[in-house]
Amino acid sequence: MNGTRAERVSWKRVYVLLLFTTFLLSSVALAEGEKILVAHRGASAYAPEHTLAAYELAIAQGADYVEQDLQVTKDGVLVCLHDPILDRTTNVEEVFPDRFRDVVLDGVERRIWLVNDFTLAEIKQLDAGSWFGSESAGATIPTFKEAIELIRGRSGLFPELKDPKLYRDLGTSFEELFLETLREYKLDQPGQDQKTPVIVQSFDEDILRRLKNELGCQLPLVFLVNQEMDSSWLSSEGLRRVKEFAGGIGPSKHLLHRDPEIVKRAHDIGLTVTPYTFNSTHVLAQFDSASAEMSYFLYDLGVDALFTDNPDLFPRAPLP
Repeated sequence: MNGTRAERVSWKRVYVLLLFTTFLLSSVALAEGEKILVAHRGASAYAPEHTLAAYELAIAQGADYVEQDLQVTKDGVLVCLHDPILDRTTNVEEVFPDRFRDVVLDGVERRIWLVNDFTLAEIKQLDAGSWFGSESAGATIPTFKEAIELIRGRSGLFPELKDPKLYRDLGTSFEELFLETLREYKLDQPGQDQKTPVIVQSFDEDILRRLKNELGCQLPLVFLVNQEMDSSWLSSEGLRRVKEFAGGIGPSKHLLHRDPEIVKRAHDIGLTVTPYTFNSTHVLAQFDSASAEMSYFLYDLGVDALFTDNPDLFPRAPLP
């Protein structure tokens, strides 16, 4: 990394102040110079992802924010689930064996159980924990409201609006439903609940533009970027386009590893950087632990925050 240590510390302070201004962290803000820990799907290395147990453990392990991926049920309820289908993390095939759709994915026909084909009452019948381990049997998929009620006042919320094109095609008003839920809890505006800041993320440019420009959402917005997306998003010109509809980027850690200058380019135009996903089972080869890997991204590359499955391994200070 270029520059003297004093220069690096000075720039880090600038970036942290920018992060605080953009994210409006208020009373849950960390001390100057510290970084932001986002629990990816909760403490998902230790408990089944997107269950109340995973969220509770994330808070116990010091998460500054807890992530909720959001899907929509048939009767219009937001639930916390990464996939638009139920069969990876629940026993839906056993409980509702005939409620599948036949689809062709990558040229292969398969059966799927789509979240939007089931009511909340039906989804609550499913076991969302046994796939992770027998000790988690009986866990259920939480609603977004249940997640808010558990986390509010104890950590921030970092919801992701998943699969917006799918819901647009199904005629579901995903964005309106999301903002309506936040309004119910007085969390739809920055700073309303200083102990529960909210940051919204999505891979979908259109939904973020609509939130900001049509629906007047003033919450911090983060544009997620993966390795399959157009790489020009992370060029200087692409980042200026992102600035039109979001205050930060959430790139795959692999993208930053290949091109560390992305962090500087983003910071230079006032975008925060929150890479994903760090965990103890998929550590880049040059690092001997997840903590060492996170320390490099946080304190050498200078990212503002990161998503991790292992909140307890998050380094609050640079590792030696």
